[in-house]
Amino acid sequence: MSSLEEPLGFDKLPSMSTIDRIQRFSAGACRPRGDDMGMGNCWIEGRSCSTSNSCDEESEEYGGEAFPWRRHARDVSEGEAFNRRSSSLSKNRIKYSVGHICDSRYLPDHQHSCKCNDRGFRSITNKFLKGLPKFVKIVEVGPRDGLQNEKNIVPTSVKVELIRRLVSSGLPVVEATSFVSPKWVPQLADAKEVMTAVRDLGDARLPVLTPNLKGFEAAVAAGAKEVAVFASASESFSKSNINCSIEESLVRYRAVCRAAKELSIPVRGYVSCVVGCPVEGAISPSKVAYVAKELYNMGCFEISLGDTIGVGTPGSVIPMLEAVMAVVPAEKLAVHFHDTYGQSLPNILVSLQMGISTVDSSVAGLGGCPYAKGASGNVATEDVVYMLNGLGVKTNVDLRKLMLAGDFISERLGRQSGSKTAIALSRVTSDASKI
Repeated sequence: MSSLEEPLGFDKLPSMSTIDRIQRFSAGACRPRGDDMGMGNCWIEGRSCSTSNSCDEESEEYGGEAFPWRRHARDVSEGEAFNRRSSSLSKNRIKYSVGHICDSRYLPDHQHSCKCNDRGFRSITNKFLKGLPKFVKIVEVGPRDGLQNEKNIVPTSVKVELIRRLVSSGLPVVEATSFVSPKWVPQLADAKEVMTAVRDLGDARLPVLTPNLKGFEAAVAAGAKEVAVFASASESFSKSNINCSIEESLVRYRAVCRAAKELSIPVRGYVSCVVGCPVEGAISPSKVAYVAKELYNMGCFEISLGDTIGVGTPGSVIPMLEAVMAVVPAEKLAVHFHDTYGQSLPNILVSLQMGISTVDSSVAGLGGCPYAKGASGNVATEDVVYMLNGLGVKTNVDLRKLMLAGDFISERLGRQSGSKTAIALSRVTSDASKI
């Protein structure tokens, strides 16, 4: 392993005393109390902050157009103008109202939110992070998308317990399994047993993936009340993943949607490779828009846009979303990002700013793609919840219970959680217990 690839060990992390010195002499730091050190506090440039966390600053309105794409679509020729507008935004210092109080806690019981005055906090974030939804629905994909690529077969009882723990954490949607051929995905050969064990959990929706009419019929027989179909924006990926062309897959899914409609079963649609493909490279936003529109027209109530190999950045996600939102309403869309290049959270943030309010994620960052070599896991649900809490966006998810679910499956898989939030908070809790 080269030095560039060597993971950063705990012994190489800065000590708490070093962090303390950095915060003490940081010009923009809102000085936290000792027990709040570095965990979810408001760090806002230009404020005069006392040790009581009271930040006094005169109010100053910002009248610039923060996100012009919400008003009109942007084509490639507008790129330079867009960059100039973005540059001008970064040079403006945003000031906030008098008496803004920051009071956060890092312990899971306190949900890691910045406990500022709700109205003032919302006003602050809206000035800079314009257009954020008040509530984001999180679709947990760990039990299916997260586990499907595991080489060692996970016992059915462990899968069932994971689903129960995820539901108990407050997640509204937990993707339970997939009714695919065991030949192609051996890990999910126990789909019937899993679905039978969890189908009576009434606190969350439990959709399952059904690649064709045969899979749909098996899912319904096992008690599934919601299903999902999976198309691709890449012709090459479609052939390697589901062994058919894009058009052939859409024919299959129309049959599934017709059958589901007769039984009043909702169908969710997935589009993979919305930014890039491991074979074809960059994918045109128009191709993504075409597949998404076809799924929407055939009756899918929601379309999840997946960056399967995690190559997207806000610069490539924005034009893709613009193209799709021109043909499918924003409220019918979800985003599904893999974290191969560490871009999932910024991609989610920009998606929220553009009007998306549903996010797919996987507990402990589980996942990958058996047909996209080298693609790392989905963005960790814990990290998404932590970020949304810090933005004042509600999810109704108990982060502490979610972390326990992540710990549970990570221990069963014999490895550390892929969630940076879970790792950091576990260390903080461990350090606190030694005091």
